[in-house]
Amino acid sequence: MFAAPPEVTANVFATLPSELAGDVSRSYWLQQQHKGRPLPAFLEGPSFDREGNLYCVDVAYGRIFRINPQGEFTLAAQYDGEPNGLKIHQDGRIFIADYRHGIMVLDPHNGKVEPYFTRPMFERFRGVNDLHFASNGDLYFTDQGQSGLQSPNGRVFRLRAGGQLDCLLDNVPSPNGLTFNASETDLLLAVTRANAVWRVRFPPDRHTVAKSGTFIQLSGGLAGPDGLAIDEEDNLLVCHMGMGSVWKFNRLGEPVLRIRSPRGILTSNCAFGGPGRKTLFITDSETASILSVPMDTAGKKTYALT
Repeated sequence: MFAAPPEVTANVFATLPSELAGDVSRSYWLQQQHKGRPLPAFLEGPSFDREGNLYCVDVAYGRIFRINPQGEFTLAAQYDGEPNGLKIHQDGRIFIADYRHGIMVLDPHNGKVEPYFTRPMFERFRGVNDLHFASNGDLYFTDQGQSGLQSPNGRVFRLRAGGQLDCLLDNVPSPNGLTFNASETDLLLAVTRANAVWRVRFPPDRHTVAKSGTFIQLSGGLAGPDGLAIDEEDNLLVCHMGMGSVWKFNRLGEPVLRIRSPRGILTSNCAFGGPGRKTLFITDSETASILSVPMDTAGKKTYALT
């Protein structure tokens, strides 16, 4: 429907050192999700702290890593869980979307991971996947489980800053990454098994969901869209798992840039960081690598950013 956008290739910022590689025989997650493929880690959920350190999760081995600005990995925590997503709160707390347990919180000083919100009304979540904080402190997160086109029962929740839990959607075929547009009027939601990004709209009171629909329809890849991010100009970055790419769309949903991975094809999540937050950092889960691309210059020789 659209012409192919300009392309750039990301750089390799950091790669998990061999001494931190996990043992696939001890990863039930890899045995079930990737047929026992011997991956050293499965990195997702990048998020930067105030000191410029990049945190990310390793769902395959229940680990949280901290990568300093020089690209050096440190094991920040390891516990009996399956951390899928991670976001750092403005107060410094590190929140984790754990597929097995629910919403957890990590103390970066002692490496202790504790439950935060795990059993609403004494029921377990189906399998939370990713999370996002709104500017007012409300926490939005996806409850993906094993949903898909065969069973479109994935959910999106909002945990208000005051403690009230709202189920906003319960009919999603694999809800994954999520973020707001710049004005926070629309929640953008990666729907992996439908290979699409939904736009979820709210009425002025924001208590319920209003008219919502498909914003971007993708195709191809081995899975679909995973992590999402918004830049300062309201462009949407979409990590396309199984395509080895991150797509950049303008606020109208037009593709304006393709970022290719120089390593694997499992480009899972992304976050802005570095000086002025002008660099996009991408988790390449297939090769346990962190990729980077300077977005203030990417593609500007061939098109004008919108």
